[in-house]
Amino acid sequence: MNDPLSFLGFQTTPLELISFVLSVATVLLNIRRIHWAWLFAIVSSATYGIVFYKARLYGDAGLQGVFIAASFWGWYEWLRGKGEDDRPLVVTRLGRAGWGWSLAGWALGFVLLSWFLHAYTDTDVPHMDGFLTAGSLLGTLLAARKKVENWHVWIAVDVLYVGLYVYKGLHLTAVLYAVFVIMAALGLRAWARAAREGVR
Repeated sequence: MNDPLSFLGFQTTPLELISFVLSVATVLLNIRRIHWAWLFAIVSSATYGIVFYKARLYGDAGLQGVFIAASFWGWYEWLRGKGEDDRPLVVTRLGRAGWGWSLAGWALGFVLLSWFLHAYTDTDVPHMDGFLTAGSLLGTLLAARKKVENWHVWIAVDVLYVGLYVYKGLHLTAVLYAVFVIMAALGLRAWARAAREGVR
């Protein structure tokens, strides 16, 4: 699964290609708020964990394990979770306090992950890896609670991931994240509409 192949003019591996396809399916299902997105997220996280580990993106590789756990939780939340009024979870927006806590959590995660990656791994991009890993975790947690703002986080993170993956030679994954930027913008629009209408 690690032998190089060419796809759309990019050098890749079968495992990166499989991860690419599964990830696109995940985001498409997320945009439509279909709970099966979480199953695709679990599988794509497992395969991308291997891809990232081999590229020495240890923060991203470790994040895939967290994504798997968060995906099980997100799947449960979308099927059985309750909103603030003890009714089924619907798409909502963060308040100011929610934004504040989210950004503070992102900043704290960035500091801790960057320090850990710099001190304990041989990655050549500890700060970028830490920043994007913390942001990705925040985006996943917000998506699990059906918060519109998860898409804002994903747009910011995905734009930066494009550059990181080009730098690391993961060109197909860089294309994927460029596509994710567009998909996240579509997701933001769809979820903003859903929040106005108060739908699941």
